[in-house]
Amino acid sequence: MAIGDYKVFSGSSNRPLAEKIAARLGKPLGQVELKRFSDGEIWVKYHENIRGFDVFIIQATIPPAENILELLIMMDAAKRASAKRITAVIPYFGYSRQDRKDQPRVSITAKLLANLITVAGADRIITMDLHAAQIQGFFDIPFDHLYSSSLFSGIFRNISENLVVVSPDIGGIKMARSYAKRLHCSLVVIDKRRPKQNLAEVIHIIGSVENKDVLLVDDLIDTGGTLISAVEALKKNRARNIYGSITHPLLSGPALERIKNSELTKLYVTDTIPLKNGSDKIEVVSASDIFAEAIRRTYNNESISSLFDIDKG
Repeated sequence: MAIGDYKVFSGSSNRPLAEKIAARLGKPLGQVELKRFSDGEIWVKYHENIRGFDVFIIQATIPPAENILELLIMMDAAKRASAKRITAVIPYFGYSRQDRKDQPRVSITAKLLANLITVAGADRIITMDLHAAQIQGFFDIPFDHLYSSSLFSGIFRNISENLVVVSPDIGGIKMARSYAKRLHCSLVVIDKRRPKQNLAEVIHIIGSVENKDVLLVDDLIDTGGTLISAVEALKKNRARNIYGSITHPLLSGPALERIKNSELTKLYVTDTIPLKNGSDKIEVVSASDIFAEAIRRTYNNESISSLFDIDKG
C-alpha cells in the first residue's frame, strides 16, 4: 500500500457497521488495539504504519460516554502517528439534542463535543441525520452531513397510492419535506409540546390523514414517546397503516415494549446504532453503502453533494 493511500479503522461502538463499510470499500479494517487498564482507563495503539495516510475512524458516539472518549483518543493517537488527514466518521452524533441553551444554567453539549473532536485532531467530519442541522456551524472544519432519505424512500415508493409523510414535530419538517418530495406525496405536521424530557404530548395535527397510509419520519427514536403518541393521534384521526422511518434506533427504556404494543405497522431504522434487541415490527436497513461512498469520494476529492439528499427549499 503506497504512501498517500487511505486506511479505515473502527472503534468499538459499532464494529459490525464498520466491517460492512470496509467490505464495500474493498479494504480490511486497519489494525488498532483498544484496551482498558484495570481501572477502566482507555489505551489505544495502531499496529500498522499510518504516516502520510488518510485515516478514517468509524465510531458512533452512542452511550456510554466512553465511546466519545475512545474516538478522541483514537484521533489523538493517529495525529501523533503523523497521519496526513483524519476524518471522523460518526454514524450517530451523540449529545446533539442539547444544541442550544433553552433553559438557564444548562450546557450546550453539541458545541462542547464539536470542540473536543476538533482539538483531538479531526480534519473532517462525516455523519448522518443530525438532530439539528445547525450543529454543522459548531465546527470550523469541513463537515459532510449525509441523509438517510435515499435509503428509505425506495421502500415506500410503491407501498401505497395514498401515502402522506408526517413530521412528528415542527423541527422535523425539513427531513419530512425531503421524503415528501422524493415520494411525490403531501406533507402533514404534528404540533406537539414536551412538558418534560422523554415525554411528548400531541396538541393537534396540521393536515389530513383520514383514510390515508402514513409514513412518520424522524432522525432518532429514544424511549419511543414521541413516535407512539404520534401513532395514537394519527389513529384517532382515522389514518390507515402507519409506518415509521427513523435513522438512529437508540431504543432505550420502554421503547421496544411501546413499539410492540402500538398500532404501528412497521418501523424501519438504520444500523448507525447496533440493535441489542429486535422486534417483528422493526426492520434494519444498512447505511454502509452511503458511508462507504462518502469515504471513497472524500479520499478522491470528489463531490459528494449527491449524497446530501434533502430538499433545500
